[in-house]
Amino acid sequence: MKVKAVFNRDGGTFRTTDMAGFCRHVEAAFRSAGHDLTIETVSGKEIVKALKSAALEGYDGLLAGGGDGTISAAAGIAWRHGLALGVVPAGTMNLFARTLGLPLDIWRAVDVLAQAQVRSVDIATANGRPFVHQFSAGMHARMVRLRNRMSFASRFGKMRASLHAAASVMVNPPQFTVSADLDGARVTHDRKVSALSVTNNPLGSNPLLIADGLTAGKLGIYLASALTTAGVLRLTFDILRGRLKDNQAVTAATASAVRLHFPAHRKGAACVIDGELLRMPRDVDITIHAGALKVLVPVKA
Repeated sequence: MKVKAVFNRDGGTFRTTDMAGFCRHVEAAFRSAGHDLTIETVSGKEIVKALKSAALEGYDGLLAGGGDGTISAAAGIAWRHGLALGVVPAGTMNLFARTLGLPLDIWRAVDVLAQAQVRSVDIATANGRPFVHQFSAGMHARMVRLRNRMSFASRFGKMRASLHAAASVMVNPPQFTVSADLDGARVTHDRKVSALSVTNNPLGSNPLLIADGLTAGKLGIYLASALTTAGVLRLTFDILRGRLKDNQAVTAATASAVRLHFPAHRKGAACVIDGELLRMPRDVDITIHAGALKVLVPVKA
């Protein structure tokens, strides 16, 4: 396989990694497995441009290294260009890598990816924007906004900032109104909620809120009714013990397509797509694309 590796040197783990030594390790692992490999290391500001350029250079596979934002961008590019995506988990949470069953140590992950097999998995879009983990609004969006206002220079600094932001949201949870159509049928009309998530495949019981797999061909839809601080505490407790769907405030469903309407947000709703905070229009169409993304996954024993 002809593979282009693009690494975001500003990704959490890469900031403290000997990148020259790591690139030598990647090259040795992939060449010994019979692959033709080219490596490019760029800054976070250059990563999307580098990924897009790689997709136009005649490669069969795209090896992307960085945080969840980098991996999400790489997945969208690989999907649109029909490339097999390899994920090097160099971020804070590495949610997509966890779902794919990859080692979270970057050195071990490279060894596994060099010997990996290609598998087709699902990818989703929100108003045409690809995502591999989730679209969310409400508490998660407020937490990311507060975290982004804080200064941090490392992976652990980002984790501390996230905890501080989560505590602030817990004390003052947001409330907003949403209507939802699932597969063309209205199921929620102007419901007041504190949190909304639409995930690429239904969530499992993992407290990190990741799917058990990526081949169900369905979105997971989760709405949490308007919450008080006590309600957020109960929800957090249930998430930590893997019982999200048992929480009385949570409504869960699955669908192939979801249309969301935020009636009170004339200038658009603050949302998070795979960790990136952005403002979406009042109407958001989310669709699952079953088996549309090719990824490198560990060979089963």
